Amino acid sequence: MAQAANQELVDRFEEFYRRYYSDDVAELAREYPRESKSLELDWRDLYQMDPDLADDYINHPDQLQEAAEEALRLYDLPVDVSLGQAHVRVQGLTEHTEIREIRAEHLNTLVSVQGMVRKATDVMPKIERAVFVCQRCGAETEVPQGDAGFQEPYQCESCERQGPFKLDPDRSEFVDSQKLRVQESPEGLAGGETPQAIDIHIEDDATGEVTPGDHVTVTGVLRLDQSEDSTDSPVFDHYMEGSSVVVEDAEFEEMNITEEDKREIIELSDHEDIYEEMVDSMAPAIYGHRQAKLAMMLQLFSGVTKHLPDESRIRGDLHMLLIGDPGTGKSQMISYVQNIAPRSVYTSGKGSSAAGLTAAAVRDDFGDGQQWTLEAGALVLADNGVAAVDELDKMADDDRSAMHEALEQQKISISKAGINATLKARCSLLGAANPKYGRFDQYEPIGEQIDLEPALISRFDLIFTVTDSPDPEEDAALAEHILQTNYAGELNTQNEQLANANYTEEEIDSQTDEVAPAIEPELLRKYIAYARRTCFPTMTAEAKQAIEDFYVDLRSKGADEDAPVPVTARQLEAIVRLAEASARLRLSDTVEQEDADRVIAIVQSCLQDIGVDPETGEFDADVVETGQSKTQRDRVKNVKALIGEIEDEFDEGAPVEEVLDRAEEIGMDAGKAEHEIEKLKEKGELYQPNKDHLRSI
Repeated sequence: MAQAANQELVDRFEEFYRRYYSDDVAELAREYPRESKSLELDWRDLYQMDPDLADDYINHPDQLQEAAEEALRLYDLPVDVSLGQAHVRVQGLTEHTEIREIRAEHLNTLVSVQGMVRKATDVMPKIERAVFVCQRCGAETEVPQGDAGFQEPYQCESCERQGPFKLDPDRSEFVDSQKLRVQESPEGLAGGETPQAIDIHIEDDATGEVTPGDHVTVTGVLRLDQSEDSTDSPVFDHYMEGSSVVVEDAEFEEMNITEEDKREIIELSDHEDIYEEMVDSMAPAIYGHRQAKLAMMLQLFSGVTKHLPDESRIRGDLHMLLIGDPGTGKSQMISYVQNIAPRSVYTSGKGSSAAGLTAAAVRDDFGDGQQWTLEAGALVLADNGVAAVDELDKMADDDRSAMHEALEQQKISISKAGINATLKARCSLLGAANPKYGRFDQYEPIGEQIDLEPALISRFDLIFTVTDSPDPEEDAALAEHILQTNYAGELNTQNEQLANANYTEEEIDSQTDEVAPAIEPELLRKYIAYARRTCFPTMTAEAKQAIEDFYVDLRSKGADEDAPVPVTARQLEAIVRLAEASARLRLSDTVEQEDADRVIAIVQSCLQDIGVDPETGEFDADVVETGQSKTQRDRVKNVKALIGEIEDEFDEGAPVEEVLDRAEEIGMDAGKAEHEIEKLKEKGELYQPNKDHLRSI
């Protein structure tokens, strides 16, 4: 009876292949087994032809998988073609199960989960059918192998003795196998939830296709696993026997945007004051910093990533740094961005190592305990999203330098424990740091107070300085805002915690409206995801001209031989990315002149704060790019040349007083010359043979 039922299933699958998959089966027959070993079957096609069969596939996957593969072997093909070991891999289930919602009822059923590959073992051979040779009589015994551990024969079938046995690897059958650990994607989580993970076992041609950091949809059967060290425990682990693993390249596919959401988003994008609304929705509890908030919003929308015909890639992601005094709300703004970004990872300086930011090679219980596996770090987990890094200045220099490649090339190359790999890190970085002395010193150039290496600083598209200086009007407005925010919070908390609150809903609403975001955070997340998924603006001639004029005009100031270089091509690319983000923010397909003007104002403001030589007042790219303005560099050259000349005239070296006197003669301030001498001594380019003399090294 069971055989008849099975035969009926096989016939139904054969009919399905003939109607829907005849071309695919023919292509598989041509490519089998060298290029392809599997027929990829879309569950929705099966449901369209036979809903009952499709539902049975979910509830009884083992029986139907067997029938589907048997139907493939019996399919009418040329005589010399056989699909003996071909697989049927089902994908495209209409409903996905959240990893955290997997329960006992899902056991031995077909489920589909989405997430990010956190770890992946190497592809290793796994024995499926073991052939043992008896060492006493030479007889062979065959033992099928499962997932329950390596099975040896109990006794020899010929001489009936209990061994010893030796495995014959040449006669045994092996299959490629790999284990993946898939973790929930950040965009599927509410703020602060710990992501959960599930282990996936895959075999044969499904292996070796993914790397840590990839976003995947895995379809397979949920199984039970009893760990070896707790065989007496009634609690079991679960894992998934993966049938198909599909890499999802599309951004934020997991964000469920309904038709109603789309209507709301498009209606919102038509608002005339959409930019003001966006700024009002960014960390409304923090007073002021409107330009920085607008820039952070543009960072969330990001520019367009371009792929050129020669396969090179120009990044669209914007990197931004907030550097400023303590207590100005930098960390709070960064945390807010992390909450509204559809995909984000937050980390803080002291708690982050180079391996934690990029990738770590670990040896643990995952795999067989002997192999090294790669574990994705924060920048890899933030792929296609935002990596928020607070307290950048508290990190060790070596750990910070791990970010350089991720920021510009947007990939991370790993060579650890014999593993050479390249992981994707296509994320925007939002960093926050304090100045060198904890607060900005108003009497020193800002560029000199940023204690980050110039190679890292130059990779940021925008650097905002957040200073805290007393101003009666601003302070009064700030105090009023903070008190209002706290009062609204008090009313809201009292209303939630007490049954007999003293205030009506209307009173509470009127107070909380003043500090509520203009756009609800959940709608804003969907708006950003929708814009990044569907909007790829191109530049109009007017916008191009406005950006070109600004860049050429600035560069022309550095045309004189002695003038500093005002800006570099990096700033030009930053303006282009910002202008594209500005167009995306209102869901426009074109970058207009208004977008160019808006972002030029932001870039000019940032350059004014940090990219200006404090002595000449001119824009100087070297202040950011190398940490030293052209004026400073020239002064250092002059001081070194002076010392070189003077030490030739004196036996003991160049007298300090003589150096300072001659510096003044050539128009150099003695105090600044002394400052440069101290710096050169710190760097080891000068030394003092005695108290009053200097020598070059």
